[in-house]
Amino acid sequence: MNQDWGHLVHNMSKRLAPSMAKDHPNLPVIKEEGCYYYGLDGKTYLDFTSGIATTNVGHRHPKVVEAIRKGADELAHGPSGVIIYESILTLADRLAEKLPGELDCFFFANSGTEAIEGAIKLAKHVTKRPYIVSFIGCFHGRSMGALSVTTSKSKYRKFQQPHGSYQVPYANTAEAPNGIDPETYVVEQLEKDFKRLFNHQVTPEEVAAVIVEPVLGEGGYIIPPKAWLKKVREICDQHNILLIFDEVQTGFGRTGEMFAAQTFEVTPDIMAIAKGIANGLPLSATVASHELMQQWPLGSHGTTFGGNPIACHAALAVLDVIEEENILQNTKEVGAYAVEQLQKLKAKHSVIGEIRAVGLMIGIEIVHPTSGEPNGEALFEILDLALEKGVLFYFCGNNSEVIRMIPPLTVTKEQIDDGLKMLDEAISIYEEKTL
Repeated sequence: MNQDWGHLVHNMSKRLAPSMAKDHPNLPVIKEEGCYYYGLDGKTYLDFTSGIATTNVGHRHPKVVEAIRKGADELAHGPSGVIIYESILTLADRLAEKLPGELDCFFFANSGTEAIEGAIKLAKHVTKRPYIVSFIGCFHGRSMGALSVTTSKSKYRKFQQPHGSYQVPYANTAEAPNGIDPETYVVEQLEKDFKRLFNHQVTPEEVAAVIVEPVLGEGGYIIPPKAWLKKVREICDQHNILLIFDEVQTGFGRTGEMFAAQTFEVTPDIMAIAKGIANGLPLSATVASHELMQQWPLGSHGTTFGGNPIACHAALAVLDVIEEENILQNTKEVGAYAVEQLQKLKAKHSVIGEIRAVGLMIGIEIVHPTSGEPNGEALFEILDLALEKGVLFYFCGNNSEVIRMIPPLTVTKEQIDDGLKMLDEAISIYEEKTL
């Protein structure tokens, strides 16, 4: 590849839609390896984004690269159904062993949004009910079906007029009044919210499914108590409503278990998985029990590219790496270490608010030092300064006020130290300029 392509970057806005070309920070890179990007500028960058929680076993892991080569030597394209091939069948068997409960039947697609679309369609088809309930702040994708349940930012829904869904508030223990146990508070609020919804907006008999991110992702890395998710499960069971978990971001070890359903000890009826499944290759799945999936007959859903044979080979390699390299244990240990170090930074810097973490899914809230209000403007300045130092973070939250720290699950304590040292320096420079 011609590496003198700075002119292409300069002209990027002419060829790419703003919705694709205007994300942050648009770092031009020429190679990736492990926990690092190698920039067009000749610098090496420590990556604490892992392709937005996708390259969970590290960029270009040798075992995954070899699996891709092997797959390309056999088949480049399905389409499943017209033909059938070993990698997709083996992957289904392997995943069935890893998923909780009776989630053992798969519809493979290409992206998280497609997995959500499949989950919504399956729920409506099986129950013959028209509505879905989602939670305020959750992100489930931007196609029309997924957008109808996405509320992390209102701009995603602007002019799109999504329909067929109702929303209730997500768990937020920070809202608990003084003297009230936060876990008890959010569980009681959940019961009140659903009672209000069913009394005034939609009857439970019309609701096909409740969809939830077990950890709020793009909406700000909010981590609910186990009891809150268990209560969601209880409400669904009470009204014969299906429960959908969006595990697109939380899956494949990100929370310290294979799936957040196992971390929180709540099993959904349907699950959407993607991102970390194939370490960067397009692959996803809508998952349910065999019994439920058999009610979704031929022709009710379909795909041309879903379950691509090369992507399935990559996904099988990901499962091997997770097992062979003790990735889940590393996630727990290094995640806990990262939180310890971040708490030290919080004590040092007044712009750091809450540290929210489960496994290596870590949110660092940036606030106004005096008011404690979210400070998205400061966040982007800090991210830019951190990038100059050599570490790449991403952002989330309704006001883009939370630094998203989601390194590959292969990350070491030494790399955590390196990255947080650069973040510390970036925040110090910001505070010297503004405080």
